[in-house]
Amino acid sequence: AYTDYDARGDPAADVPATGEGASGLERDVWDALYAVEDPEMPVSIVDLGLVYDVAVADGHADVAMTLTYTGCPARDMLRDDVREAVSGVDGVDSVDLRLVWSPAWTVDFVTEQGRKSLREFGLSV
Repeated sequence: AYTDYDARGDPAADVPATGEGASGLERDVWDALYAVEDPEMPVSIVDLGLVYDVAVADGHADVAMTLTYTGCPARDMLRDDVREAVSGVDGVDSVDLRLVWSPAWTVDFVTEQGRKSLREFGLSV
């Protein structure tokens, strides 16, 4: 499968991002991302630590995210789900979704809520 590598450089140094402190339209975009779940388990992609950055300006949302590994079979589904969720936010006119691979995702990026959800699902984290 084709892999997109981000030529714009590394995402924000503090990854994963959780939207803490976001307000207004950016908060709404984060809320939409929290509603997107991994297709294999009922855990938000934000709580899995897959979202690295969100920027919103003038009705345009820019989302940088990763996957648990580059060969993820749910790549297209997740990309479509994220685009659909963010596009559905009132005030968002366009979405740019970038898959980035640096830093590489690790289980250390899972939030405490994500760990709780994974344990409830039956996984040991």
